[in-house]
Amino acid sequence: MKTRHNYIVGTSGYSFADWVGTFYPSGTRSADMLAQYVRRFEAVEINFSFYRVPTARTMSAIVDKTPPGFRMWIKGSRQTTHEGDRGVAPAFLEGIAPVIESAKLAGVLLQFPQRFHRTVANRRYLGEVLADMSAVPLAVEFRHCSWEHASVLEGLKDRAVTLVVPDVPDVPGLFRGPPAATTPTGYLRLHSRDAGKWHAPAGQDRYDYSYSHDELAQIVRQWEDADSPMDDVYVFFNNCHRGQAAQNAEAMRRILGQI
Repeated sequence: MKTRHNYIVGTSGYSFADWVGTFYPSGTRSADMLAQYVRRFEAVEINFSFYRVPTARTMSAIVDKTPPGFRMWIKGSRQTTHEGDRGVAPAFLEGIAPVIESAKLAGVLLQFPQRFHRTVANRRYLGEVLADMSAVPLAVEFRHCSWEHASVLEGLKDRAVTLVVPDVPDVPGLFRGPPAATTPTGYLRLHSRDAGKWHAPAGQDRYDYSYSHDELAQIVRQWEDADSPMDDVYVFFNNCHRGQAAQNAEAMRRILGQI
């Protein structure tokens, strides 16, 4: 398929026990998963950094296991996005320094929770966080629909911050903007389209979903028809159960003619 944009497709994370036998060969050890992953994809979202601030030693080891030209988006700490603690920013930036120095850093992803509404206080906090992290390229994912506002897009453009467009179910209150870009980089995160599981008590079931070929083809058409000028479009699948994210990512690459 001939496309207007350069699509870079991968998954949100790569180390999952239930990918063994469903995506990774049977018997694959966790220590060998990244080596298997980079044979199939050119980029990844590093997600463990959401739960614990990465160290330079850990990130250096990851850099060493990835080939030249490989790209990483690193998810920002939940202390910053979910707990209102800006103080972790210096340690976070210090921890990802090896990725920056390797030229493999695509940017840092800041994903805010659905309870983070577009209020005056939260707009101020967002601006402060973006300033704290301004030494690296940034992307922001909103979960609450109140951020679907023209001034938000303009504010991100002014700060050269990439808007993340999430693919989520049609659930009241969720941010569900159309394909758009606030920088030359587009960013799509595919989570699920199962509205019945989105607020399930077991949060892990929220992303238990597999996209059909028709759904993926429709998504590509929507991004191809988008008015926003884009050079690269990063596409990451977060529906990680049983290797679904990796399988869907490869299916999209086939639609795009990359496989």
